[in-house]
Amino acid sequence: MKPLCVLGGVLLVIGCRQDMQDQPKYRPFRKSTFFGDERSARPRVAGTVGRGQLHEDSLLFSGKSGAAFADAFPVPVDEALLHRGQERYRIYCAPCHGLLGRGDGMVVRRGYRPPSSFHVERLRAQPAGYFFDAISRGFGAMPDYAAQIPVKDRWAIVAYVRALQLSQNVPVADVPADKRAELEKGAETQ
Repeated sequence: MKPLCVLGGVLLVIGCRQDMQDQPKYRPFRKSTFFGDERSARPRVAGTVGRGQLHEDSLLFSGKSGAAFADAFPVPVDEALLHRGQERYRIYCAPCHGLLGRGDGMVVRRGYRPPSSFHVERLRAQPAGYFFDAISRGFGAMPDYAAQIPVKDRWAIVAYVRALQLSQNVPVADVPADKRAELEKGAETQ
């Protein structure tokens, strides 16, 4: 009696088994008899937007206001953003552009084509959106970094590049009087 119950229990468990492979589904790119065009992979419905793909804020996602590059930042520029920008700049930008943005990074020292310094007048005059676009879409020999760097981190890098530009090109008249003496001493020793 006992072996018969065990056998009945095993048959019952085996008979009720449903694996995921038994579910109704289409394998990618297989033929379908359900649809008239016989494709199982359906085209996207017109007017739909994938999750996380709605880019309503054109300034945030393109760096442009209308058709022109914007000089405004779509995120608040504060100390935390500048620290994040410095961190991301050192990871993604410094190998080519160098720590101070002079275009003398380690990769350049090993033979890669040197980028322009961020401190030339042409680039200091560019709006912030220009740098965002260059990071997002690439420029010249520079590849695009849209896939590697999230949008807000790209803006953090742009803010840090602006801080670098200011730090390397401050007029002496803008330096506080107590710090000006230190600068003059440093200039005399060099």
